Amino acid sequence: MWLVTIYCSAESWRKEATAFNAIVAKYAAKPLSTKKMKDDERRVMTFELDDVSDAEALQEECMTLDGFTGQFESL
Repeated sequence: MWLVTIYCSAESWRKEATAFNAIVAKYAAKPLSTKKMKDDERRVMTFELDDVSDAEALQEECMTLDGFTGQFESL
């Protein structure tokens, strides 16, 4: 199992939410949490994936969106 965590600013989310959701839909990613921070409205989203290649690809593809960063780790 792999945990992918994606971060973005509020502005990036407003611009790229549709593209982000399209990327996530391509993978067998189980959403674990979505947090919208109160202070600056940035978002932190975590997903669980079974395959390391999918986890890496999801993280890399999300990072092509303006203002999105991410990481993945083994569970």
